[in-house]
Amino acid sequence: MGVLAEQGDAGAQVYLGFMYVNGLGVPQDDVEVVRWYWCAAEKGNADAQSNLWFMYGTGAGVPQDYVEAHMWFNLAVARLTGEDRDQAVTRRDIVAGRMSADQLAAAERRAWEWRPTPEP
Repeated sequence: MGVLAEQGDAGAQVYLGFMYVNGLGVPQDDVEVVRWYWCAAEKGNADAQSNLWFMYGTGAGVPQDYVEAHMWFNLAVARLTGEDRDQAVTRRDIVAGRMSADQLAAAERRAWEWRPTPEP
């Protein structure tokens, strides 16, 4: 899994992040979780984008940042469908309730301006 993740496979990066979240075959390490979710999220992977909300929303492995959390939620919501999308919308709205109007505007602007990094 690590080889595929290092080669840039977004699915493998998400799975490796999951392994670090749960300490499956690797030590539990929130910094590594963010690293791998970030790599996949930058490629447009909705699962990674929706997982980054938790990391930024709670400050796990990164400084807590509601603007960043909301931005990743916005991006994920645009790509998810069905129940996954509904859950992401609900969580995004919870985060939005903790933000000022300026923070919310900044998060929405960042999501609008974001562009995925092409996979290798």
